[in-house]
Amino acid sequence: MVLKRTASATAKSSTTATNPEAPVPVEASDTPPIGRHLSSNKALEIADALPKMRAVRARYPGSYGGAYLKGPTRWQVSYFSRKGKEIGQVIIADHNGKVLEQWTGFQIAWSMARGYPGAFGRHVNALYIWIPLCILFFLPFLDWRRPLRLLHLDLLVLLSFSVSLAYFNHAHIYASTPLVYPPLVYLLLRMLAVARVGRRRGQAPEPRSLRLLVPVPWLAVGVVFLLGFRIALNVTDSNVIDVGYAGVIGAQRIAHGEPLYGNYPSDNEHGDTYGPVNYEAYVPFQQVLGWSGRWDDLPAAHAAAIVFDLLAVALLFLLGRRVRGPGLGIALAYAWVAYPFTLFALESNSNDSLVAVFVLAAVLVASSPPARGMFGALAGLTKFAPLALAPLLWTHGLEGLSRRARIRALTLFALAFLATVAVVSVPALTHDSLHTIYKRTLAYQSNRESPFSIWGLYGNLGYLQAAVQGAALALALSLAVLPRRADLIGLAAAAAAVLVAVQLGIEHWFYLYIPWFFGLAMLALLGQFSWREREPAEPSGSARSSQLAAA
Repeated sequence: MVLKRTASATAKSSTTATNPEAPVPVEASDTPPIGRHLSSNKALEIADALPKMRAVRARYPGSYGGAYLKGPTRWQVSYFSRKGKEIGQVIIADHNGKVLEQWTGFQIAWSMARGYPGAFGRHVNALYIWIPLCILFFLPFLDWRRPLRLLHLDLLVLLSFSVSLAYFNHAHIYASTPLVYPPLVYLLLRMLAVARVGRRRGQAPEPRSLRLLVPVPWLAVGVVFLLGFRIALNVTDSNVIDVGYAGVIGAQRIAHGEPLYGNYPSDNEHGDTYGPVNYEAYVPFQQVLGWSGRWDDLPAAHAAAIVFDLLAVALLFLLGRRVRGPGLGIALAYAWVAYPFTLFALESNSNDSLVAVFVLAAVLVASSPPARGMFGALAGLTKFAPLALAPLLWTHGLEGLSRRARIRALTLFALAFLATVAVVSVPALTHDSLHTIYKRTLAYQSNRESPFSIWGLYGNLGYLQAAVQGAALALALSLAVLPRRADLIGLAAAAAAVLVAVQLGIEHWFYLYIPWFFGLAMLALLGQFSWREREPAEPSGSARSSQLAAA
C-alpha cells in the first residue's frame, strides 16, 4: 500500500506542488510575509528553543534549519544534517507562535505515524463505535457452556489487532508495530492446523455442533442493520486515503488512453504502485461519478469501496451456504459486517476489500480450474501479494482424478491464468514498458523503508527477513503438493495461511491488509462446525403419552 508521506522541505517541495499543504521555502528575514504574523527568523527562533530539536541537532554537528510556509495558517521549520537528511521538523501556528507539532526520526517522513485523529476512517476509531463492534462480533459465537472452546480464542486473537491499532492511533509506533506479529503467527499456525497439512488426504472429520448465543434469523437482521450503518457512515463520515485516490487517478488515465504508470500528481506521487486490475476496477465508478482532478471528496472512490464491501459480504454468504448451508452463510456475512477492521478498510475507502473479493471468488469457484485461474490472476494483479496463492489454486482438486484429468485441469488453470494476465495488462503495456511497470511497482515496494513492520522499524534484520520471506515462499509451494484437507474449508485455511505468511515478511504492513485473509479465516474456523437448527427439547412424559395416543 502506498501511504502518504510528509513532503520534505527540499527543492522539490515548491510552489509547483498541487498539494496546498506542501511546504514553501521562505528566505531568512525579520519581516513577516504578506498576510502573516510571524517572520521566518521568528519561526526559526521558536523552533531553535525546543529541547527536542536541540537534542537532535546535537547528534548531527553542522546541521542547519530552514523556514517554510505550511498552508495558509502555519509555519514549518525543518532541520537538516550536513548530508541533506531531514532530522527534525516543527509545525508552528502563525497567529500566536504556538508549537503545534515537533517530530524526529521516521515520523518526519511518515505523517501517518504521527497519530493524527481520524487519518484513517475518521470516527470509526472512536471507542463508542469500535468497542460495540468488537462485542457484536464476538458475542453471537460465545458458548457459555464451553468457555474454553478454541473458537473463543480464535475470535479474540482476530480482535487483538485492536490493541496495536490503539497504540498506532496515539503515535506509539514502537509498541504498535511489534504487537501485530503475535496474532499473525497464531493465525498462521491455526490455519495450518485447520487445513490438516501433512495428514493423509481423506474424508473430512465429522463437524462438531456450534450452539450460537443468537439465533441465525437474528444474525440475518443484524447483517441488514450493520450494512446500512456501514454505508451511512461511509457516505457521511469517511475519508479517502491515498490508496482510493490512486485508483481514481489510474481509472481516468485508462479511460483517456494515457500511460497508467509514472508522473502521478505530487500529492500522490507513488499512487501507481499497484497492479493494473486495481485501476481497471475503478473505471466504472470514475466514468459514472467523474473526478475533479483534485484530492477532494472523491465520490468514485466512495462508491467503489462500498461495492467492494458488498461483494465480499455476498461471496461469504455464498461460500457458507455451499459449505454448510444458509446458516453458515449468514454467520459469515455477519462476521464480516461486524468485524471492526473490515469497517476500518471501508471507512478509509481503500482497495483492500477488492483483494478479498477476488480471493473469495477464487475459492467459491474452486471446482472449475479455468475460473480458479482467472480469479487468482485478478487477485494477484490487484495487489501482488496474492500471487503467492497461484500454486495452491493451481493444484487444488487434483486428488481422485486420473492422470489425464489432472493434466487437463492443470492446463486449463494455467491457460486461464495467463490469458487473464494478458488481457488485464493491455492498458498498462500499451503505453508503458515492463521495466517501467516493475520500477514503479515491485521495485518501489521492495526498496522503501517502513516503520510499520519490525524489519523497517528496527533495521539490521535483513537476514532474518529474508529467511521469513523464503519460508513464506516455501510454504506457498509446499501447500500445493503436501497432503491436506481437500474440501473448501481446507482450501480456505491453506490460502489464509499463505497470505498471513506473506504478510509476516513484507517491509510495509498495515491494518488494511487484515481483510485479505479475514474472510478465509472465518470460513475455515466456522466451517468446522455443523449448522443444524437447535435440537428440540426432550418431550415430557405427558407429551410422550399424548404422542402415543395420537399414533
